[in-house]
Amino acid sequence: MADQTHVLFVEDDDVIREATQLALERDGFAVTAMPDGLSGLEAFRANRPDIALLDVMVPGLDGVSLCRRIRDESTVPVIMLSARADSIDVVLGLEAGADDYVTKPFDGAVLVARIRAVLRRFGHAGRDDRADDAGAAATGGVLTFGELEVDTEGMEVRRAGEPVALTPTEMRLLLEFSSAPGTVLSRDKLLERVWDYGWGGDTRVVDVHVQRLRTKIGQDRIETVRGFGYKLKA
Repeated sequence: MADQTHVLFVEDDDVIREATQLALERDGFAVTAMPDGLSGLEAFRANRPDIALLDVMVPGLDGVSLCRRIRDESTVPVIMLSARADSIDVVLGLEAGADDYVTKPFDGAVLVARIRAVLRRFGHAGRDDRADDAGAAATGGVLTFGELEVDTEGMEVRRAGEPVALTPTEMRLLLEFSSAPGTVLSRDKLLERVWDYGWGGDTRVVDVHVQRLRTKIGQDRIETVRGFGYKLKA
């Protein structure tokens, strides 16, 4: 298991849980599958997986609450599984700290592709070379936007001198904005660059993450340009 990507999978439906576990294992993942949120939390703490797949509606401790508990302890990537694309559960899961979501029923190949996309961006949450051309004041890899400082080499963010804790997805999102301050980035472009989507995606993922980022770096730092997207105020 040490050489494999370890997936924590929490799903209460026996058929879905067993079939998905087998599919993931065939693709080379090591899987710990749990039927409820409480056992999922115990497995997370005991095994420290590389990624967590959490069904929204599981007994004991629902998926959204489990995601929130995991996010309190770790920045490990989390993908929520929801039975309804238009469900409020999707937004709740993202607001709780999930990095992405997949709608059930899902194709095994699609799920694997989304898992690998999340893992790729978490494995490459490092410096974005485009930051060299950013229009902000820069010193030794540190970009400054008012009271906000973004260290693109040390992957650290400070606001008014105080450290700001960001998840890897939030950091990648901020790096995209920092690489082109004052430039409007569309939701589709952010989905492609941050979430590694080579296909159409749900822009709610972008909107919720932008709002989460705003709460950490300042509500006024990222501006909404209606009908087009978002931009970082230089």
